[in-house]
Amino acid sequence: MSNTDLDHLIEMMAKLPGLGPRSARRAVLHMIKKRALLMTPLSDTLQKVAATARECITCGNIGTTDLCDICESPKRANSEICVVEDVADLWAMERSQMFKGRYHVLGGTLSALDAIGPDELRIPKLVDRVTSEGISEVILALNATIDGQTTAHYIAGELEQRGVKVTSLAQGVPIGGELDYLDDGTISAALKARKVM
Repeated sequence: MSNTDLDHLIEMMAKLPGLGPRSARRAVLHMIKKRALLMTPLSDTLQKVAATARECITCGNIGTTDLCDICESPKRANSEICVVEDVADLWAMERSQMFKGRYHVLGGTLSALDAIGPDELRIPKLVDRVTSEGISEVILALNATIDGQTTAHYIAGELEQRGVKVTSLAQGVPIGGELDYLDDGTISAALKARKVM
């Protein structure tokens, strides 16, 4: 392995969230020292996931089949859908182990500045799911940002005439906070204290 290859690996690692150049160098050095235990299995797993990872055709979660484990589970079909901005938020909600329904990943939030409207997100698909799956409650677990709240109000308006209860997360989620950075207890409290939109 040439120094150029090492430098390239460090550069690639440094592009990961939470890793800068120094952290990437430490991680690469650690993997090289434990090549058989870490580097080779990591390389094999990365190749396998790169070949098989795909978006769930129903909810937008990431899995290795057309339907994710959550959408396939009959235990999760309880007529509740939790709407999140992206997959990281879905995984954060799952870490709390409080929500037992299904999810819907929007793929972002409405943003006039970035020309992102409802059709650029998975909002029409959400409205279709509410109708076709007999959903009784939609929980809006969107980030407490201006765009997140704008998106939540838009969705609540779209679902208003469809006889579905629309709630949002309540206490514990700070204004400007993002779900992926919240601890499990905060997410659990917010989910329990959700309120009607």
